[in-house]
Amino acid sequence: MAKLKITLKKSKNNRLTKHKRTLEALGLKKIGQSVEHEDTPALRGQLRQVDYLVEVESL
Repeated sequence: MAKLKITLKKSKNNRLTKHKRTLEALGLKKIGQSVEHEDTPALRGQLRQVDYLVEVESL
């Protein structure tokens, strides 16, 4: 499977609680922090929810 690099680009302050929890589940805490995850349908659903806060790259 392909890997995705996910980077938090905008602050999670003043966002919906649901979106904050999604970012926590992805492992993102600080602006500029990046994590790598396997590309799965569940992950794509999480990213669709917070797409306005993160940047996604294929590895």
